[in-house]
Amino acid sequence: MLRDDIYKISINEKHLNTKKIAILVLIIIVAIGLVMIANNSIEIIKQHKVYEQYETQLKVLAKQEEDKQIEKEKKKQEKIPQLTQEGKNNIENIYRSETKRAFLTFDDGPSTVTPTILDTLKKEKVKATFFVLGSRVKAMPETVKRIYEEGHYIANHGYSHSYSDIYISPQAVLDEFNQCNDAVKDAIGVPNYHSHLFRFPGGLLGGKYAQIKSEAKELLLQNDIVHVDWNALTGDAETANPTIEFEMERLQQTVENKNSVVILMHDAQAKAVTAEALPQIICWLRENGYEFKNFYEIIK
Repeated sequence: MLRDDIYKISINEKHLNTKKIAILVLIIIVAIGLVMIANNSIEIIKQHKVYEQYETQLKVLAKQEEDKQIEKEKKKQEKIPQLTQEGKNNIENIYRSETKRAFLTFDDGPSTVTPTILDTLKKEKVKATFFVLGSRVKAMPETVKRIYEEGHYIANHGYSHSYSDIYISPQAVLDEFNQCNDAVKDAIGVPNYHSHLFRFPGGLLGGKYAQIKSEAKELLLQNDIVHVDWNALTGDAETANPTIEFEMERLQQTVENKNSVVILMHDAQAKAVTAEALPQIICWLRENGYEFKNFYEIIK
């Protein structure tokens, strides 16, 4: 009887130990599972934080890109002239100023001479105004685009520069302006560009086309287009082969004691001497107290 009791106790103890072991194993498994869950949770939280940081960075980059595009568009719009009443008044008073100012203007381009002029202007940090011909714009659109992108004012000199074509009638003058302006739009890739500024080939005053020019001036004005001539020049169109010395002498003669000077020069193919003289022209004007302007500061 005693043996049976001992045997039963032994069996019970073994069964109890087995249960303890099973429970312990279960606890260990549960603990491991909890640790794994905790680790996974921590990893998920870390990944979520990384994702949030990444998302924040994307938002910051997107905002920066948006700001860049807004600023780019703003600068683009600033380079499209807007003719206001103030601008019209400024044109009427272009030759009057209390301080010394000089407008460098170039007619009849662009040509292979123009890049040399642009190089000098860039080096000297001077902005100029280019009265381009539509036919030359069609021939050298990349040069026109460079003029525009470097901050110079692109004004209008008609399309053909053929007096017998442009001065048939006032409407022909307006048509040539529009034809040139369309060429500029295509060259610079700005569909709504309008210079609002015209220079009559040969100038507004005098000559056998004086009456048509006078009528054309009024027609242009009705279409928000103003004109400007010049009150100083380098004489690069006065002789077939001007020298640097000749151009400097004519500049000094025609600038005289004027405070506000609109200087006529040319960047046509035959005017390489003007490109060569330009550094000296800029230097002389600076030495005589002139500040350089272009028509972005007038047409506004």
